[in-house]
Amino acid sequence: MPVDLSRSENLPIEMTPEAFAHLGDGEIAYVKTIRSEDVRALFPQVPDIEPGLQLFALHGADGIPIMLTDSREAAVANAASQQLKMVSVH
Repeated sequence: MPVDLSRSENLPIEMTPEAFAHLGDGEIAYVKTIRSEDVRALFPQVPDIEPGLQLFALHGADGIPIMLTDSREAAVANAASQQLKMVSVH
């Protein structure tokens, strides 16, 4: 249904920081390319990884990393298996 922007009741609702932080929790995810040198910052429990590799991190809507893999396809498949909707982040 189209939104009539001329009507005042269609104005955006202000969200609290808490509500915004939880937007998409458990429903939305995104994949981010990461260099192996930067993995430890997101995944401190990961053992040392060879430098110079391109890896892929699946993140929840709140930015928390969910998984690390060496292929984008594996990250997307993991999101699908968890019934997460993938979004593009720019």
